[in-house]
Amino acid sequence: MTRVRLDLNISLDGFATTTDQTPENPFGDDWGRLTAAYVATRTFRRRVLHDESGAGTTGVDDAYAARYFEGIGAEIMGAGMFGLHLHGDDPQWRGWWGDEPPFEVPVFVLTQRERPTVEMTNGTVFHFVQDTPAAVLARAIDAAGGADVRIGGGARTAREFLGAGLVDDLHVGISPLILGDGIRLWDDLRGWEADYEASSESAPGGVTHLTFRRNPHL
Repeated sequence: MTRVRLDLNISLDGFATTTDQTPENPFGDDWGRLTAAYVATRTFRRRVLHDESGAGTTGVDDAYAARYFEGIGAEIMGAGMFGLHLHGDDPQWRGWWGDEPPFEVPVFVLTQRERPTVEMTNGTVFHFVQDTPAAVLARAIDAAGGADVRIGGGARTAREFLGAGLVDDLHVGISPLILGDGIRLWDDLRGWEADYEASSESAPGGVTHLTFRRNPHL
């Protein structure tokens, strides 16, 4: 049965975005700090950087990175995650990931501007859609063919789907740093956890992996 999954890295004070970006450094230094444990994993290096050398960490953080990619049949992401906030006027823009994006499944990009579908050689297909979260999710579930659907981010997209009650499994990697500003994941979600069973696991480097799984009996 298809489950809807969401994975995010957040700070100790709950922020899923950073505010130190510049035109020269569009991600900002804080983003590197927020995602450092994930980026250091062997799974990230293999799936995103196409590094087959075996380099990278292999502990708790890598286990969660591997789960991020397992069993996914379709992905949903916001326009910002695809890069349309910076490259929306560039008809040649094909995302941050080069010719071999790590998704390898249909990806539905939420946007207010129509763009033609982009097909990559490794099976990744970017569809640009203008619809409600529930309607887009229905399309993604159909495309997933029984596999799971991942809500890829960013923070606003994550909050939309969480607030609409559309997420079955949420994993947050809580990094031990204070950002102090940005978009906080938990705002306006008071009581959201009531329908979920929670578990946690700590990595030696300081990241706490907190997982919420919808209780099928509630």
